[in-house]
Amino acid sequence: MTTKKITWKSMILILNCYKSKYPLEESKKQVLKQGSFQRLCLSDISNSSSTQAIEDISVSFAGSKLHAFTLEELKEATHGFSWSNMLGEGGFGPVYKGFVDDKVRQGLKAQTVAVKCLDLDGLQGHREWLAEIIFLGQLRHHHLVKLIGYCCEDEHRLLVYEYMPRGSLESQLFRRYAAAMPWSTRMKIALGAAKGLAFLHEADKPVIYRDFKASNILLDSDYTAKLSDFGLAKDGPEGEETHVTTRVMGTHGYAAPEYIMTGFYTIYKLLT
Repeated sequence: MTTKKITWKSMILILNCYKSKYPLEESKKQVLKQGSFQRLCLSDISNSSSTQAIEDISVSFAGSKLHAFTLEELKEATHGFSWSNMLGEGGFGPVYKGFVDDKVRQGLKAQTVAVKCLDLDGLQGHREWLAEIIFLGQLRHHHLVKLIGYCCEDEHRLLVYEYMPRGSLESQLFRRYAAAMPWSTRMKIALGAAKGLAFLHEADKPVIYRDFKASNILLDSDYTAKLSDFGLAKDGPEGEETHVTTRVMGTHGYAAPEYIMTGFYTIYKLLT
């Protein structure tokens, strides 16, 4: 049996149409099996049979409580993506500090957020944006950054996360004119990051992170470490499989040498 790949244009059409053609109960059956949560994999999106499951993301990710924001709502939350609210910029694009409450969206908890905007001229794109939603929209753990919502309007792709007051581990380690971080704090961060990885590896459907580095480890006010940036993440091997074969991705200097040489990835190569 042959499968049909979903094209960029068809994905935009699907994601811009949030009214499912199928009843809520029928859609939920696609992600719930015998009362247990069945995670939608990124690879499922390559199959034509998965289109029903992604026509309405909020239904497909039952219980995830993701918010589908409008571009206007996020402009309001960030004061028009003000330069003064800019937190930084990565491979995906600029990140802005914002604030959302029930004035932005009825029933929304008042909270500070980080809004990441896709740089249309950058190296990442729709696929990485979608990967963030697929993984962080379903996975919940104390040591993974929380995805609150997303926006998809025309060519615009945005992601809304919980705000992490202390920024990245990289920024904490290389700050100028700052006292050295205590070893107890360093160990707390290392343990938290390891717990986040262990959760990904030990899931029913394992996840290979593929971009484990200091700039992707975010810290809350208590220096609790949370893994972020799942744009390069990939579903790991299942059952009798020992590895997955991928294009060589990630940041130079952080990927395992044997992965760079062969393109074979196991969950253990993240720790080498």
